[in-house]
Amino acid sequence: MLRYHLEIDDLHSHHFRVTLTLPHPAPAQRLSLPVWIPGSYLVREFSRHLSAIEARQGRRTVALTQLDKHTWQADCTGRAALTVRWRVYAFDNSVRCAWLDTQRGFFNGTGVFLCAEGREADEHRVTLGPLPTGWDVATGLPEVAPREYAAPDYDALIDHPFELGSFWRGSFTACGVEHAFVVAGALPSFDGERLLADTRRICEAQIRFWHGDGPAPFDRYVFLLNAVDDGYGGLEHRNSTALICNRRDLPRRSEPGLNDGYVTLLGLISHEYFHTWNVKRLKPREFSPYDLRGEHYTALLWFFEGFTSYYDDLFLVRTGLIDQTRYLRLVNKTVNLVLGTPGRRVQSVAQSSFDTWVKYYRPDENSANATVSYYTKGALVAQALDLTLREEGKGTLDAVMRGLWARSGGGPIGEDDIAAVLAEVGGRSFAAELAAWVHGTEDVPTQALLAAHGADWQRERPLFAQRLGARLSESAQGLKVLAVQHGGAAEQAGLAAGDELLALGDWRVVKPEDLALYGAFEQPQPLLVSRDRRLLRLTLPASSAEGAVALSWQARPAARVKRLRAAWLGETG
Repeated sequence: MLRYHLEIDDLHSHHFRVTLTLPHPAPAQRLSLPVWIPGSYLVREFSRHLSAIEARQGRRTVALTQLDKHTWQADCTGRAALTVRWRVYAFDNSVRCAWLDTQRGFFNGTGVFLCAEGREADEHRVTLGPLPTGWDVATGLPEVAPREYAAPDYDALIDHPFELGSFWRGSFTACGVEHAFVVAGALPSFDGERLLADTRRICEAQIRFWHGDGPAPFDRYVFLLNAVDDGYGGLEHRNSTALICNRRDLPRRSEPGLNDGYVTLLGLISHEYFHTWNVKRLKPREFSPYDLRGEHYTALLWFFEGFTSYYDDLFLVRTGLIDQTRYLRLVNKTVNLVLGTPGRRVQSVAQSSFDTWVKYYRPDENSANATVSYYTKGALVAQALDLTLREEGKGTLDAVMRGLWARSGGGPIGEDDIAAVLAEVGGRSFAAELAAWVHGTEDVPTQALLAAHGADWQRERPLFAQRLGARLSESAQGLKVLAVQHGGAAEQAGLAAGDELLALGDWRVVKPEDLALYGAFEQPQPLLVSRDRRLLRLTLPASSAEGAVALSWQARPAARVKRLRAAWLGETG
């Protein structure tokens, strides 16, 4: 058994101290730290936060040789236990790394616990403390003694984040499974009982979606939510999730209605909980097992992230947490995000999945022109397959998801499995659709499919940013170009990211709406800009860009359309 002891080294300098006790080490025992965390596909170099690493066997100092950026070798003698100590700098207030200050602590094992290579299959134990007075602990790992937690192996150890501090805690039971919910940083007006009740509806619906009356694949689940002034995100784990949200988005006792922020939070909860099945158990065949030493490629994130992004909001309407009108607004937002991305004509969602290591988590001013999100377009692919199956009367995407679970036993799958189950459920091959929508760059036929289910599609009058084809930042100093969209008026004029807009014709411009006010887009106009403090005289051309899509439900849909829509948005089994 390997034992880790994690304690607070210094709250004010944000350091944990970790001690590993390894019985019977190898003569040349290697110790390494993952370079990425499952669910967040970027090499994050967690070892950069480690310092003061030292090793001993009894009273003897053991030489440690660093072999690469995240691996060390301990030159051991005999079979005496090896004790290794190190400090961890914890000042990343995200769901991926580690955090420590006077109010709160948090960590994922991937950035904290060195792996004893060759001993990954051994049982691993973690003890915590001492902790500041009043601090509590929350984690999905079982507590086998006060502040001592047991993991059957290293993979399990690093798949259970820990929340430390003085936080709000609540619980509920969903389909016989205990669920805990902790919230750090909530405002005094926070309505915890409402959050528990709404989350329970999501959890019960998803467990029944996958298993009907059968048992869930876990006997306990923990939500760890960090409420901050400005933040959003989540990371899934095998029986828990780490979440971050704006504290203003939490439900408040004084506001019984559903504001947009709270709907966003419920969608995040639904998304990460759905991942308990779709990516933590059903997973890309390439990820069995994970290789955390470097990039680990798959072309299937359009399925695991995109289909999860389709189901997250769908469960909100199916459980009655939001109505169909609000759900259509969420669909509308996804449609416009995809259609507003010129990169959808350049990159397929399969290639986007493969390239996530170098592109998705490192956006720049050209990302919208060269890439497409496997989250948003993947969600439209899922919706298109679902609505196609329903319109053809052969089945549903729900049946496909459950069929994949049954086919794999809740384990690794490949695209061949997805294609096979689609064909089984739909009664025909979907190879052409997968080739066009997933491996090609064709737009998904969302308009026609939504029309068949009762939604009208119209184009609004183009907004200023759409007519310009650029993103701007506004400050007291003026307007600065952040990004230029391919094919737009800004690109045709020769604008580039970093340019400062000074004047249109004879008029000084200080706000975005000034351009339209002074006659831009109707006919070519002289445009004065500053680039690296040098003045450039450009010409802004006329623009006839399309406006955003506006979706609405048909007022008097045909009977068949009403039946299709009711089955789509009301089905939970």
